Amino acid sequence: MTGVSSSPDRPDAPQHRAQRALLRAGDHDAFGRLFADHADEVFSLALRLTGLRAVAEDVTSEVYLVAWRRRHTVELSDLPLRSWLLAIAARQAMNATRGIRRRRSFLHSGRARPGVVADFADETAGRLDDARLLERTRAAMAALTRPELEVVTLCVWSELTYAEAAEALGVPVGTVRSRLNRARRRLRTLTAGPDPAPTPPSTRPAPAPTNPRGHR
Repeated sequence: MTGVSSSPDRPDAPQHRAQRALLRAGDHDAFGRLFADHADEVFSLALRLTGLRAVAEDVTSEVYLVAWRRRHTVELSDLPLRSWLLAIAARQAMNATRGIRRRRSFLHSGRARPGVVADFADETAGRLDDARLLERTRAAMAALTRPELEVVTLCVWSELTYAEAAEALGVPVGTVRSRLNRARRRLRTLTAGPDPAPTPPSTRPAPAPTNPRGHR
């Protein structure tokens, strides 16, 4: 993609372009500032996608290793590097979830029905009161395609603009819009579906009827 030209409504554009140039040149101080500015946000995104703190910590470390190796691919645009870094974080976290979903399903089998895999952090999920809605939401997010989940992660969770997400993902702005619209329609449809099947009733015999007079 070509860089975005400077404009009067983006007074910080020269600063962002300079930071990108320094990173491309391998400036360690510029990379250190990038880490300090966004480490917490990268970790939070990784935790939200993977659901495991230890995995999120590993992903955060991997994100900066990948970012350093890919510094030569940074476009000389006027957008902040935050969008580029969060796109790397989203992809690394989604890669990490592939290897842990079955393990998480097994670990949670004592408190969840078989086949229901929690894809997000229990700390975040536990704040929702409606457990049935939560279960549908988890299943719906797992049903998104990888490109759809990328734009949801960047535009909804990380609040990037369409332009920032497009630049980070290397796709046109129209593609970001269409993917996000598809994701929203899919999520609305799936989360509005019927509640999960109820747990089968107990096979224990029903208690004997009581005497309406209250004594034997």
